[in-house]
Amino acid sequence: MTGDIFKPADISGTPFLFFTGKGGVGKTSTASATAVALADSGKRVLLVSTDPASNLQDVFNVELTNEPQAIEGIQNLFACNLDPEEAARAYRDSVVGPYRGKLPEAVIKGMEEQLSGACTVEIAAFDEFTKLLADKRVLDDYDHILFDTAPTGHTLRLLKLPTAWSGFLDESRHGASCLGPLAGLDAKKELYASTMDALSDPSQTALILVARPDTASFKEAARASQELQSIGIENQLLIMNGIYSPKQNEDPVSQAFALQHHQALLQMPQALKNLPAHRLPFVAFPLTGITNLRRLFTQPDWRTAPLEIGEQLPAGLEQLKDLVDHYSVNNTRVILTMGKGGVGKTTVASLLAVGLAEKGHPVHLTTTDPAAHLADRFEGTGGDRLTVSRIDPELEVEAYKAQVLAAAGPLDEEARAYLEEDLRSPCTEEIAVFRAFAEVVAKADNEIVIIDTAPTGHTLLLLDAAQTYHKELARSTGEVPQSVQNLLPRLRNPEETDVLLVTLPEATPVFEAARLQKDLERAGIVAKNWVINQSLAGTGTAEALLQAKAQSEWPWIQKVSRELAARTALIPWQAQDSIGYDKMKRLITTEKGIF
Repeated sequence: MTGDIFKPADISGTPFLFFTGKGGVGKTSTASATAVALADSGKRVLLVSTDPASNLQDVFNVELTNEPQAIEGIQNLFACNLDPEEAARAYRDSVVGPYRGKLPEAVIKGMEEQLSGACTVEIAAFDEFTKLLADKRVLDDYDHILFDTAPTGHTLRLLKLPTAWSGFLDESRHGASCLGPLAGLDAKKELYASTMDALSDPSQTALILVARPDTASFKEAARASQELQSIGIENQLLIMNGIYSPKQNEDPVSQAFALQHHQALLQMPQALKNLPAHRLPFVAFPLTGITNLRRLFTQPDWRTAPLEIGEQLPAGLEQLKDLVDHYSVNNTRVILTMGKGGVGKTTVASLLAVGLAEKGHPVHLTTTDPAAHLADRFEGTGGDRLTVSRIDPELEVEAYKAQVLAAAGPLDEEARAYLEEDLRSPCTEEIAVFRAFAEVVAKADNEIVIIDTAPTGHTLLLLDAAQTYHKELARSTGEVPQSVQNLLPRLRNPEETDVLLVTLPEATPVFEAARLQKDLERAGIVAKNWVINQSLAGTGTAEALLQAKAQSEWPWIQKVSRELAARTALIPWQAQDSIGYDKMKRLITTEKGIF
């Protein structure tokens, strides 16, 4: 299943276009190129980003604000960059402000942290773009409004529940929402309702799911599709971005690259196979600037200019086995691999575990990724020094939900529906899983513990607020296990713990990992070591298109190694994940190995 080449004319009859997908799949570039093409066809277009890590200003090389402004060099195109973080700050102030000076400062800090999560940012972003949709002058001025980053099904379902607009949360002592009390938004109930109606009207709104041809990307797109269909947003289409065809039969990297895409397409979730599907080709040039954005639909085979003499990869890049040596010598007890989905955290964590086990250390490797299948990855072997486990997020969440609902006591039907929906939020899963992590990390006295997929700084501070400030402000029953109380001090100790940020050599994964780095700093955790995974720059490919793509990675490799990281390890692109303990052992321990 490859679908037809995507043409913006395919969606030219729909005024509101929402682009969604995992970080790094090309949402911003696809939305921007579509906006340029629609504007070139004579349509008046407004392109809006609500992404906290937006690089829309970099795409057009212009400073953007929350006010629409004309894009120089192209008639009919306007853009604005809504800052959901700033909107979330204003929202927090409106909620917390009335309590300043009336409650202890420690309680105020706990309230502020509760309102620092992704859910609060998302509802603030929803509020911002609702203002655009409600402004009749805006609607009259444009034929199309394109949104880079759509709201999740969880937030939209929450806003549809009557209890979200009642005083339930202000009156309840059973635990506050991850969105915080919504009473401050009550005046906007009718405005939000009309926006929801527009979103579910297929004549007005289309949802464009953007995905790369890889398993994690397709899985996230399928999840978003099903969530949004469940609340009536059914006008959806899929864009499979970056489909590669072999350009040089004798080049093994080119052949393997094409085969990987083909296999991912064959294994696409059924939920996506049922949607109208289109594709965009793999391109080597950066999708920034109007000229390159136009080329996506007109000259996809255009390549970047040859490398200038003297340009080279930064000095000091390490192999992954160098990090193994570092952890072994320094007796690091806890290693957390962090980064957005699809960057290869599980692969990196597994290779580190094998490398450290081979150096004689007892190692415990665990993950929360349902698709990781660590037992299969190790093919049942690993020797006496390596223990492999998996924390099941679904089981942990169900146990946590049951605990919270039991503690809430008797609730009427509306209140219970609200609390149940609130417990479906990403914050709930992270906190539930965090408690299980704490039990595993407690083993670090006797083993090196490696955790694939770690909690964010917000979650750490929220639980810290629960145990230090006011338990009723935590999204829990108020019980703080001893393992949780011990965990945060251990994670904040750089002599014991290292957070390893994993990224791809592309704009969005680097920006998002940098945001994670800052988020952890708020919790007193320093993340200074990075791994750049799946780099074509390290493959030695002879195929011209892939060589040009490798060249486009260099600025991001330089940014990480020179600006963001104390140590940077580079892992070349691999045809498939390493499977089997013995294969991983060869890769991580061989002097000539690429890791």
